[in-house]
Amino acid sequence: MATVRDIAIIILAFESFVIGVALIFLTWQLYRLVKLLEQEIKPLVASLQDTAQTVQGTAHFVNESVVTPTVKVTAAAAAAKQTVRFLWKTKMGFARKGKEEVA
Repeated sequence: MATVRDIAIIILAFESFVIGVALIFLTWQLYRLVKLLEQEIKPLVASLQDTAQTVQGTAHFVNESVVTPTVKVTAAAAAAKQTVRFLWKTKMGFARKGKEEVA
């Protein structure tokens, strides 16, 4: 019985040693992965920031050169349309009143 116990202790000690070595190896691999990700992510983030700034500049340019003038022209056209409609109704209204007064 003592021999079986000694063999079990030796097996458990060897297993603990193997698990310790595996844990150290996995920790080292995790460290290398984190370093690799840092090296890959930093340029990617910088590139994304540059792209975001480019998109922001493009959106500003499009807003200033296309959207704003289009809105101004559309507003002016709507105002002109309403002015003409008002003047046309007013002119027609005075003409009708004038005809009714004469008759």
